[in-house]
Amino acid sequence: MRIELEHLSKAFDNGRLVLDDLNFADEVSSLAIIGPSGGGKSTLLRILGGLLTPTAGRVIIDGQALQPSERELTRYRREIGFVFQRGGLFHHMTGRENIVRPLMVVHGYSAEEAGKRADELLERFGLAEDGHKRPSELSGGQQQRIAIARAIAPNPRFLLLDEPTSALDPEYTTEVLDMVSGLQKSGIRFLIVTHEMGFARRACDKAVFLQEGKIREYGPSEALFSQPQTAQLQQFLGRVFEWS
Repeated sequence: MRIELEHLSKAFDNGRLVLDDLNFADEVSSLAIIGPSGGGKSTLLRILGGLLTPTAGRVIIDGQALQPSERELTRYRREIGFVFQRGGLFHHMTGRENIVRPLMVVHGYSAEEAGKRADELLERFGLAEDGHKRPSELSGGQQQRIAIARAIAPNPRFLLLDEPTSALDPEYTTEVLDMVSGLQKSGIRFLIVTHEMGFARRACDKAVFLQEGKIREYGPSEALFSQPQTAQLQQFLGRVFEWS
């Protein structure tokens, strides 16, 4: 997947500049977006997913520029899988229904096709015995695994994950990250905003360090963590790993 950012900026209504003239171009298959809180990570992910439009500049994915019209962005969003901090499951539906309904309503699957796909994914991810439960009856880890199953059910072009483990206990964090790592090994391309530095370093091919709305460093994950080139990244990693 080739991602290009050309002079990308984003300011909100209060005038605060969240992304400041980002320029980037590379092929990525699994990319970790890291950096301090408030640095623009989630905003960048939402722009890449067509959920926000930039104030200036443009995004080009696999040679196609994202168009600002809502019609085109809606079409584009149907091609992508999203997973957010708390999963965003429909609480009045069972886990299985959370997978089936979007396949039918958004992607045009028949009830039989959608049910078969949901059952395949529930079995694959060790959730076959939990598909009948509603989100309130599931652990945090189970909820996020169903959210990921829902996101990949229609075979999206790529997956966007915005801090999918931020609200989870350590046990469930490992459970979800193991699942994402498995997806990467199966060939699913993804971009993830994460504070889990071990995952970013070992499970993602490349990483980008975002601070104060600017790309401070980018490169192969291992190199970024083992040999940070900027004082900003050195300080950030020093704080992150201080008590590790």
